[in-house]
Amino acid sequence: MKQFINTKETLVTEAIDGMLRTAGGRLARLDGYPHIKVVVRTDWDKSKVALVSGGGSGHEPSHAGFVGQGMLTAAVCGEVFASPSVDAVLAGILAVTGKAGCLLIVKNYTGDRLNFGLAAERARSFGLKVNMVIVDDDVALPDLPQARGVAGTLFVHKIAGALADQGADLETITEAARKTIGGAISIGMSLDTCTVPGSPKEDRIAHGKAELGLGIHGEAGIEQVDYSNARAAMAMVVDRLAPNLSPGPHVAILNNLGSTTPLEMSVLLEELTASRIGSQIRWVIGPAAMMTSLDMHGFSVSLLPVGKTEEALLQAPVAPWAWPGCLALGAVSVLPLPDGLTPIQPLPSKNPETRKFIERCCDILIAAEDDLNALDAKSGDGDTGSTLATAARALVKALDRLPLADLTQLYRAIGLELSQTMGGSSGVLLAIFFAAAGDASSSGRGAIGALKAGLDRIMQVGGAQPGDRTMIDALLPALNALENGIEAAASEARQGADATSRITRARAGRASYVSEASLSGHNDPGAEAVARLFEQLTLSPALTSKSA
Repeated sequence: MKQFINTKETLVTEAIDGMLRTAGGRLARLDGYPHIKVVVRTDWDKSKVALVSGGGSGHEPSHAGFVGQGMLTAAVCGEVFASPSVDAVLAGILAVTGKAGCLLIVKNYTGDRLNFGLAAERARSFGLKVNMVIVDDDVALPDLPQARGVAGTLFVHKIAGALADQGADLETITEAARKTIGGAISIGMSLDTCTVPGSPKEDRIAHGKAELGLGIHGEAGIEQVDYSNARAAMAMVVDRLAPNLSPGPHVAILNNLGSTTPLEMSVLLEELTASRIGSQIRWVIGPAAMMTSLDMHGFSVSLLPVGKTEEALLQAPVAPWAWPGCLALGAVSVLPLPDGLTPIQPLPSKNPETRKFIERCCDILIAAEDDLNALDAKSGDGDTGSTLATAARALVKALDRLPLADLTQLYRAIGLELSQTMGGSSGVLLAIFFAAAGDASSSGRGAIGALKAGLDRIMQVGGAQPGDRTMIDALLPALNALENGIEAAASEARQGADATSRITRARAGRASYVSEASLSGHNDPGAEAVARLFEQLTLSPALTSKSA
């Protein structure tokens, strides 16, 4: 798989230096590359308790991204998914530890426990006060003798960091860290495995499946489950967390494991809030990428029971850029629409022939959804069919309130409906089209003349002209031929749509951003939609003649 790296051997050192370039001098690294990779605070005077954490790289922004006032004093970075060496950990301890002592925050993996543990022993032999806590928040494997440390580690970083910043002593901070560890629980889910630099990707998660309870190093989860949607996925995660949940209010970390999009993460937060434990969650950290697993397409949820003290510590201000803040979870605020967006609705009226005609047009567009999406994917973002089908479905639902017996008002009502239900530029243009057709109809123009006036208006507003590779290339000749019957209009529309496949330089619409090679041989999806509409209407001659 292609990745933006130079070599796997220099990946971590180059990434650390890239991060430090924008740290404004607040962070530095120890001069020990490539074997010792330690990021430290430059404003540290050793008068307070130092917090040192770390582990394998590949979890960014953990751990170096959380170095700064109010959180970690130093982060010791290993190679990707590999524990740092004893010397690297010891270098970090010696660099930041003074008389107040040092707390090591270690995730429960064998390599981390051994290397941090031995480094602590060596530091103590120098007369330094060093305590170590082991984070084991993962509840995915309940029968495992030693649970893994995952994103719940961030609770410890923040609470211990706030106490250290306030000047608390080592024992107080250690006790708070252990209490936090005792209450923290976490579990993750992913739709795909991660890609380890320099290694082939392991495609163990089958299509239509998700992996529940997998580790942050790409370790296999407890089981592969059927995946249907975000709601079901979050319900499965909540089912694993709920038996371990303590009474009372909680704070949640919603962590992006690497490549889950912000849109998906926001949906997951909504589902967590609506879940059966949502009423117990008072605060949320995220959704954000905090402890990732390279490019894993997944998420994790961590929960911690909190009182007033923990709430204050989690909300204390910090310097690290990677900390997203601990925010109150509240209701969705809804304000009424301004008056200008609620125009006077026309009086509904009945006309069976017109209703059948509109339903037939909408059915045609809905049936063409997948084909038009596939065509649009060759020259755009693959949503033309969905956009048109969504508008068509909304229009069918609105039929009972439309003025079907008044053509002038019907044009305007359709334009209003499309402006509210159809997204993208297509929705705006078609809303303008029908609004202008309504104005022309009110001035006495017939149906064909009104539609031509609507087309003139969208060419004026949208800027597209015949030959620019848009729906106009099919719609204009179709309307010009419509007075000769629907068959003539369909023939002209098809010729116009097919001609767009030979126009390799679009001058309007999203296709104008696409290369000529991508456009060649493919009809414009908007023009194709027009052609299909007219062609399918010819199959209902009685219907179209009555609605003419």
